[in-house]
Amino acid sequence: MTSAVIDITRQRDRRAVRRHALAALGLLHRQPFGRGLGGTAKAFGHLGYVQIDSISVVERAHHHVLHSRVPGFEPSMIDRLLHRREIFEYWSHAAAFLPMSDFRYSLPYKDAINRGQVHWNRNPDTKLMNELLARVRSEGPLKSRDLDNPSTRREGWWDWKPAKKALEQLYMRGDLMVSDREGFQKTYDLAERVLPADVDCSMPSLEEQAAYLLDQQLRSHAFVTLKGVTYLRKGAPLRAAVKALVDARLAAGELEQVRVDGTVFLCQAGLLQRPMPRAAQRLSILSPFDHGVIQRERLEALFGFQYQLECYLPEGRRRYGYFSLPLLYRDRFVGRMDCKVHRKARRLEIRTLHFEPQGVDDEALMAAFCEALEAFMAFQGCDTVSVGRVEPVEAAQRVASALRQRF
Repeated sequence: MTSAVIDITRQRDRRAVRRHALAALGLLHRQPFGRGLGGTAKAFGHLGYVQIDSISVVERAHHHVLHSRVPGFEPSMIDRLLHRREIFEYWSHAAAFLPMSDFRYSLPYKDAINRGQVHWNRNPDTKLMNELLARVRSEGPLKSRDLDNPSTRREGWWDWKPAKKALEQLYMRGDLMVSDREGFQKTYDLAERVLPADVDCSMPSLEEQAAYLLDQQLRSHAFVTLKGVTYLRKGAPLRAAVKALVDARLAAGELEQVRVDGTVFLCQAGLLQRPMPRAAQRLSILSPFDHGVIQRERLEALFGFQYQLECYLPEGRRRYGYFSLPLLYRDRFVGRMDCKVHRKARRLEIRTLHFEPQGVDDEALMAAFCEALEAFMAFQGCDTVSVGRVEPVEAAQRVASALRQRF
């Protein structure tokens, strides 16, 4: 990369970087994309993907991400958009829902699987895959639950574990697509029967793929690193194409570089000369898979917030809990909340609530936390809340007092 690097050292400039980043993420204002189904569709178009995760300690990650940005969001809206073919399900840097308008950019990964350059399943059963594909073609869409329980499989069906692997291979290489969903039960159909007639199915060039990734990251993050553009995507040719594109845009004056605490970020030229976005007096309870926190190095460099999802650690090594949720107040990450939903009892259990020293007004913070918690409880289908350990200990009384007044 060429061009000068702007060092961000003043506190006001750091605040401007944070706010522009949060505005791009859709986390600075209450309804950046609108409300309900329309707002959900616009959020997909802006963010570029929403990661799917199956952990159910609280509401699923893909629902949580949208709840954080779209007032009036309901989980059924994802299913409606999938059924209307406005989004589709595939692999981004992980399993995700993506805008249907971006479908062609899923083709290089499928092509790499077909060519054997990516080994989704190192020993695919080609014969079984062909039989399974022929059966879907002749009998129609296949529900994933048809393969979930070997005791209920139809006569002539295959051994369920190999069949599930074959089904997934057909999906990953692009022969099948998810045509419908009921929770985590997926319905698969032939790709040609799922895709709308007007969808662009042309294979993008390496340069087009690089531009798609760079533009998506700049749109949804505002500040990106060269490494972050291809986050969790392998392939030296793609990384080289991204670097060449970045160098060309820097040379043309379309991008500029800024350095924050030793990390060099790319942003649109002139971004920091624009008015600083205002931050509402609100707190957001975020998913560990939220776009704002998923790239941990970026999160620490921009916000000084160290975060790790500890459910993947042995219990003895956890500091903040199994599934701690980051807390964003105005333009700062101020803590984390480890919690679990007891669905039958309709109770939200906050096992650990941790606040970090940030020099913010305690009373305003508690009011914003209680407002966010009330909305979060409604989203989780909970009527009551219980709180365990509060850190630091001097914050425990403030939390208890604020919750008594609100709940």
